[in-house]
Amino acid sequence: MRLSTISLGNIKRRLGKTLMLVSGLSIGVAMVVAMMGITGKMQEDLERKLDEFGANIVITPRSENLALSYGGISITDASVDIEELRQEDVSLINNIENKENISAIAPKVMGALKEGERTLLVVGVDFTPEFKLKRWWRLEGVENAVPGYTESPATEKMDVVLGHNASETLKAKTGDTITLGGTRYNVKGVLLENTSQDDYSVFTSLSEAQRLLNKEGRISMIEVSALCADCPIDDIVAQISSKLPHAKVSAVRQAMTLRMETVSQIVRFSIAVSVVVLAIGSLIVFVSMMSSVGERTKEIGVLRAIGFRQSHIIKVILLEAFAVSLMSGLMGWTIGSASTLVLAPQLMGIKGLHLDPVMLAAATALAVLIGMGSSIYPAIKASRLDPVEALRYI
Repeated sequence: MRLSTISLGNIKRRLGKTLMLVSGLSIGVAMVVAMMGITGKMQEDLERKLDEFGANIVITPRSENLALSYGGISITDASVDIEELRQEDVSLINNIENKENISAIAPKVMGALKEGERTLLVVGVDFTPEFKLKRWWRLEGVENAVPGYTESPATEKMDVVLGHNASETLKAKTGDTITLGGTRYNVKGVLLENTSQDDYSVFTSLSEAQRLLNKEGRISMIEVSALCADCPIDDIVAQISSKLPHAKVSAVRQAMTLRMETVSQIVRFSIAVSVVVLAIGSLIVFVSMMSSVGERTKEIGVLRAIGFRQSHIIKVILLEAFAVSLMSGLMGWTIGSASTLVLAPQLMGIKGLHLDPVMLAAATALAVLIGMGSSIYPAIKASRLDPVEALRYI
């Protein structure tokens, strides 16, 4: 008689208790699978959103007496007396070693422009990367085609976008035209109020702002958004600094620190809860197997009496634990994955979850490891039963 046949026979005879054991362990595995799936997706989503939340590297001209107000540049009614960066500096940033980690480079030139009795803050930008970098920008009367991202409405050289207060000052709205320096521009959009210097700005194309402000070929500052979920931000700053020795390159560490701390907290919480759940699962298996050994004293005594060695008894118990654990792992992964797919989008708005074969292998291996590990002591105890003492129960 094969040992596996004895183990499967024991499982069939004790089907009710086996199902209870499988249910208890599979629920623990399902909770871990669901938790790891959801927290893993939360981590990815959080990293993506924080990566997109504006610039995390700011490049400004080197200056000892520069007061910062607009992302590193102070703008007043008078001209800003600093040495601007050069237009070609933008292409140099694209040639650094870690250029694949850069998602957006947004150069801008800015200055005060007299228009009649009014003084306007003109900001020249490259609209496509600027809107990509300023994820919080929203346009009046425009519903986002993509959640969390506003497409730039300015596509032509003579297009402008007005800040909320600038729109009120100029008494202009989307579709109107305004005059700057004797040139007429088309208002393609008005930003919703965001209580920043953007509200007072008139955003034009980079080349037009350079012409209006007499700063051809010059840049006031460059904002860089780096995809740095795990990239070396210090290395990127050092590489840009080596390319632009005449500039000051600064990492906005507040956002980076916040992201890493938040992600670490999520991971630690997930691990802590998983450990508790798995400990409970191990205890369930241990108690069940100990109870099984006590109930099967007579059976084990007969096996020992007919010549089964201690190693045979241990193998029979462990084979049972392996079969039960394997079923628990498969069932736990199925329940956990189904729960994640159904509940995560409804409860947390997380979409894009999918079945992970790696998680299946991990859940199954984990269940088997817990089941086998929790059954070692009961198996050893069963193998040490005195056959003579066990046969008294017959």
